[in-house]
Amino acid sequence: MHPTSFSGAQYLSKGFSLIWQPGIRIYVFIPLLINFVLLTTATIYAFNHLDLWYDGLKYSENSIISWIIEFLGWLLWPLIVISVLIVVFFIFALIANWVAAPFNGLLAEAVERHLTGENYKDSPFKMSEFVKDAPRLIGREWRKLKYYLPRALGCLLLFLTPISLIAPLIWFAFNAWMSAIQYIDYPQDNHKISFDNTLEVIKARKSGPFGFGALVMLFTMIPVVNLLIMPVAVAGATALWFDHYRSQSKPPRPY
Repeated sequence: MHPTSFSGAQYLSKGFSLIWQPGIRIYVFIPLLINFVLLTTATIYAFNHLDLWYDGLKYSENSIISWIIEFLGWLLWPLIVISVLIVVFFIFALIANWVAAPFNGLLAEAVERHLTGENYKDSPFKMSEFVKDAPRLIGREWRKLKYYLPRALGCLLLFLTPISLIAPLIWFAFNAWMSAIQYIDYPQDNHKISFDNTLEVIKARKSGPFGFGALVMLFTMIPVVNLLIMPVAVAGATALWFDHYRSQSKPPRPY
């Protein structure tokens, strides 16, 4: 019996060790490349637009926000920079997950084979199976996107309200939760288990997945480290799923 609560933090470290294992590391390169391209683009985009966004706050129609920026801007500048990086990095991370979904599914499958003790040489990569599964994997990402977008929009609208100064914290917490869902869903989808079941089993024990997702988000904000975070998170989340959720997942049913 697994405990009803657990720490998700340890699984990010476990994911880092897993991606170097034979039979797994071959599936790491493409997600790593996708993450590198998109996060590099995100960093350049964010720093090129910081002044523009700062001026938007300074001359905001909301008198409270403009007054705060006018008199406390020097103190709030670090918070503004962090807020911009949080929003931009998380949006680009979402795009990266969408683009890399088919490859992340393969990576999660390879990690699961390793955890079950299966010899990777007995299950060689087959391009025909990958092409066959790609539409289903992309469709699954669309399902997650439909879950994510309205909630993300609600969080982003908070940046335009009087509580905008704590909006980055709310945005961070929401994306930490979504990160857990995103990555744990890869092994679920490999077994053709519904996305609704993914939500159900994760909500039953929230603290572990949330801790895992929060660490993923923190590392997403660290330059250089964030380039490696996607494959590490996929591997770590698969191990987390294997230890705590595999037995709770409902039998496959039609999409």
